[in-house]
Amino acid sequence: MLTMDLEPSSFPSPSTPLRRDEEMATLFFRDGIRKIDFVLAYEDSDFRRNEYRDMFQKNLRKAGLELEIEDKSLSQDGKTYFLKIHAPYSILRKHAEVLNIKRPIKHRYAEETTSGEEIKPEKENFFVRFFPSSFRDLFSYDRALIPDDIDKSDQNFRVNSVNGTLGSRSSCRDVIKYTDAQRSRIVWEILIRTPHHGDGRASTGVLYLVSNGTYTAAYPLHDGPYGKGAYTKEEGEPNLRRLLYSEWARFGCWYKRQPLGLIRRYFGEKTALYFAWLGFYTTMLIPAAFLGLFTMIYGISTMRSNIPSKEICDPDGPGSFPMCPQCDKRCDYWTLKDGCLFSQIVHLFDNAATVGFAVFMSLWATMFMEFWKRKQATLAWEWNLADLDYGMEQIRPEYESTVKNYRLNPVTMAIEPFLPFWSKVYRIAAANSAVLFVLSLLLATVFGLIVYRIILVTVLTASDHHIWKTYAKITTSITASLVNLVVIVIMDKVYRELTAKLTNLEQPRTQREYEDSFTFKMFLFEFINMYSSLIYIAFFKGRFFGHPGQAFTLFGFRQDQCELGGCLFEVCVQLAIIMVGKQILNNISELSWAEIMNWWKRWWRTRDGPKDRVATTRWEIDYNLLECDRMALFDEYLEMVIQFGFVTLFVAAFPLAPLFALLNNIVEIRLDAYKYVTQLRRPLSARVPNIGAWQAILKGLSVFAVISNAFMIAYTSDFIPRLVYIFVTSKNRTLDGYIDNSLSLFNTSDFSDEVRPEEPMLGNLTVTFCRYQDYRNPPNHTDPYQLNMKYWHIFAARLSFVVVFEHLVFFITSILAYMIPDIPKSVQQKIMRKRHLAREALYKTEAEEARTVLETTEESLTGEGDSTILPC
Repeated sequence: MLTMDLEPSSFPSPSTPLRRDEEMATLFFRDGIRKIDFVLAYEDSDFRRNEYRDMFQKNLRKAGLELEIEDKSLSQDGKTYFLKIHAPYSILRKHAEVLNIKRPIKHRYAEETTSGEEIKPEKENFFVRFFPSSFRDLFSYDRALIPDDIDKSDQNFRVNSVNGTLGSRSSCRDVIKYTDAQRSRIVWEILIRTPHHGDGRASTGVLYLVSNGTYTAAYPLHDGPYGKGAYTKEEGEPNLRRLLYSEWARFGCWYKRQPLGLIRRYFGEKTALYFAWLGFYTTMLIPAAFLGLFTMIYGISTMRSNIPSKEICDPDGPGSFPMCPQCDKRCDYWTLKDGCLFSQIVHLFDNAATVGFAVFMSLWATMFMEFWKRKQATLAWEWNLADLDYGMEQIRPEYESTVKNYRLNPVTMAIEPFLPFWSKVYRIAAANSAVLFVLSLLLATVFGLIVYRIILVTVLTASDHHIWKTYAKITTSITASLVNLVVIVIMDKVYRELTAKLTNLEQPRTQREYEDSFTFKMFLFEFINMYSSLIYIAFFKGRFFGHPGQAFTLFGFRQDQCELGGCLFEVCVQLAIIMVGKQILNNISELSWAEIMNWWKRWWRTRDGPKDRVATTRWEIDYNLLECDRMALFDEYLEMVIQFGFVTLFVAAFPLAPLFALLNNIVEIRLDAYKYVTQLRRPLSARVPNIGAWQAILKGLSVFAVISNAFMIAYTSDFIPRLVYIFVTSKNRTLDGYIDNSLSLFNTSDFSDEVRPEEPMLGNLTVTFCRYQDYRNPPNHTDPYQLNMKYWHIFAARLSFVVVFEHLVFFITSILAYMIPDIPKSVQQKIMRKRHLAREALYKTEAEEARTVLETTEESLTGEGDSTILPC
């Protein structure tokens, strides 16, 4: 077996708590100088795994990494070894070039490059500058602890750098300082490409060794303890993790801005970009939440004066109209005034203000996307991501280990694995076929919920209990929404595993391609899972009903109908339960799951050993935390993007959706921050220029939101019929008589024996004519019960409204998109300035080299210098 550094550790035993300085010392090798960049944990195993491990660690040393092992006797469970890894500066410098890592130049070099010009932070926008600085400081983190993180200048780091960029090779150590996140990323790239046995591609990388149990974990270390409460000066110099907890991850910081620079420095650009997007989205929700609340308040204030509601509730007017039964045979006749409370509730969100709010939210979605592009461009500049080249992406280790064909890359001129065209077509076709099959299963569950609604409402309306009969529709809507929520949670677990398998089948070449493919599949499944029932209620429910006596049936049950005023109320209930319920479940599970799993892991590791043994070293404390894999941010993005869909697609039915989203996101930011800082192992750093596939998905949702809201207002609400009545039918341009106009008459003698109500009486009167909501000819018409001209007028008005609404909103959004450039002008100027300085530096370097060669040549010709001309 390969021998490693196994000298006795100077740290106390696991039963002795460490002082703060001793715990901080466990971030280094035993010499207290070399910093631990990565840790691998393992236990004693069979001969084959030991052989793999020994060969792997031997190859790590050949790759230039320095290793140190902590014996299992010093671990908490007495069974786990910890392999500590340190990357010397020369290794970091070499691999920084391969990974295209950019680093800021220290101030003295920045001054030389920029001629004393310092890059200033982006100017705050008008809405921020509107408030006084004293007010803004209330919402800011402690800038004395966390100063603004704006890089002065940056260049791509090269081993053979010259004076025009970073200075001479000998001065690179004085200029470049890598963050812990970058160090761990470089070490990880070495780990996933180091062979562990043989020479084949399939025998390469730590991922395989972790999957087969050779190593039990691979992770970078946190920066130290995160402490408790807010930071105080008595604690001494804080580590970055302590600062993040004090100024960001505590729930007491819910009102503070996020220290994005520090988040980026600690977790890397990919994680920081997620929190930047989430914070920006939450801020943009503030005006939408206030307007949604105003819409609801307007509905409450006008509820008593709403003419249709007053007519429905009038027992001496339309409220006394006998209404046709809501199911066949066992359902009774009822009076219109029984729907009084329901009509008043519907008015809360189906009023004139709702239309204006829907238009605003359609524009808001576009403005959100445009302003986010500007924010993203600014962050890309400040974080040195603007010139990130996808062509320099590393191939996924899983791709390298499974693909058997190789060819010359015409760009890099290197031999690389590749997937033949027909093999790729076959894999994509197979994956997409499976996706279509799963989508059909999801639609089948939606169909099952539709049948559940039809059967339940029929059973309840035919019940002998007055309460069940009275509130049949509301009960059905609430219970169906709860059942749908349970189905959503269950199906989410099923197709998540399937999506991973289908994406692996496609064999994406890079990690970005893998994440994009996985994201689109999962979102497609989630879209059907989350939105399909809402789409059915909003746009299809009750559309194929027919009329009393000749209703459309499904499995012998009459199709479910909408209540008076349309299906908007049911959409509201469904949306509120699914959106709010899913968010509450997600928040509870996020907080409790990590806490429970970490507790379970600590208990499991000590169940057979002494109970007084506690984890004392940084590597073992972090080992007991929950793993943070490469797809950890996916669930966070997915949850928020689905919420974005709820807020924009169906906001006409639930104006309070932005308010609930705002309240949830305030909690979500701190919950995610707390989880990342305290409950998860430190994630691997990654550099990305944007939020990836989610940007295209958000753009698609913002476009679909315009169409959805147009049809919601036109076809789901009663806005258009009321408008037509006011301008076409009404004599005094009011809604007086609207209810009577919107109801059609049915002769009860036209009921067939199969559907005729068993009880022909309503109170003490025999019902000869009943009414139902539709625009059809009366029974004495030459063409009875057929759609009349009022229906076609309203149909034309609805269609016209959809066309005008969509074209108007798309026209305005196009103007907004044109007027708001994706990259702020100040950032464009900085990019141009940077390129200009880079050209100047190159010209200066070439001129100096040419002058040096010329001087050397002249000296050689005159005999004043060495006769040998050295190559440049």
